[in-house]
Amino acid sequence: MIIRDASFHLLLSSLSSIRCHAEDEQPDTEVVPPNPRLKTLIHRKRKQAHAPSNNAPKNRHDLYADELEKLTIGRIPEAAADMIPEGEVILTINIYYPAVYEKFNYVRPHMTLLMTGSHSLAELRDGICCVSDLQVCGEFSKTPNTALHFISQDHFKSAFFFFEGVFYNDMRFAECQDISMTTIEWAKAHNFPTFRQAKMEDTRFVDLRVKVGFPYLYCHQGDCEHLVIITDVRLVHKNDCLDKKLYPLLTHKHRSLTQKCAICHVFIGRWYTTNDEFAPSDPCLFCEKCFLMLHYDHEGNKLGEFLAFPYVDRAAFN
Repeated sequence: MIIRDASFHLLLSSLSSIRCHAEDEQPDTEVVPPNPRLKTLIHRKRKQAHAPSNNAPKNRHDLYADELEKLTIGRIPEAAADMIPEGEVILTINIYYPAVYEKFNYVRPHMTLLMTGSHSLAELRDGICCVSDLQVCGEFSKTPNTALHFISQDHFKSAFFFFEGVFYNDMRFAECQDISMTTIEWAKAHNFPTFRQAKMEDTRFVDLRVKVGFPYLYCHQGDCEHLVIITDVRLVHKNDCLDKKLYPLLTHKHRSLTQKCAICHVFIGRWYTTNDEFAPSDPCLFCEKCFLMLHYDHEGNKLGEFLAFPYVDRAAFN
């Protein structure tokens, strides 16, 4: 009985400690009390005290994020067929940088997308932006004008997602190959559990069995591997973008510093050269204008002996 009375007294004292107003007074939820004791109210009051002024300048990335939110929040589609139905599931998906970028292994996600449960994995793949899809493989010092016709995304279309022991391959095009077979055969030879396969274009998110917060895999361009983490699963509400055509909906994109030309230090690098007698370093990064002025005459003929490779800056997605 003594223990029970002490517990009851402790409960009453705990309730009184979190009340910031008189018991018979109706609180205003928009006003923080002057001397709060509750941790959440202390944090809220501190955040209000340090809130930035509306006149504070914003950079172009913040302005873009605000504009993107204004265009999508609560948006209603023009056609009724494009309306997201009531009870639809919304997933928040983080896509991380490829594992080869050691500098970015522990930073915030490269991009965050919203998807509905009725969308397919192929639609998620089309919404992921990666610099390796824009890379151009090969040496083009003799024919620099033809480099733009060899984007990797147009030639190497194979890719897969890996969720809970299943490889979901992209087989939408004739050029696509099942690049997961190498891993499956290796696992079978080393007595690992058998993995299954499916097509990502035939698989919707509502068909998946996944864990929230668990790291999964997206692989494309042969060996470009990204972590994929589903951070939230919830029902759609009225403040969401209700136009199904706008999904995958981009809500965040990590900013990267651009790599400027080593000559003018103004424009973004488009070419890098090796064994170049005209370059201040080896290898050296050039913008389009400096590269053509230094390495070719007025008729477009190559000057000297050097190797030139197209360069795609990861900050191009800023």
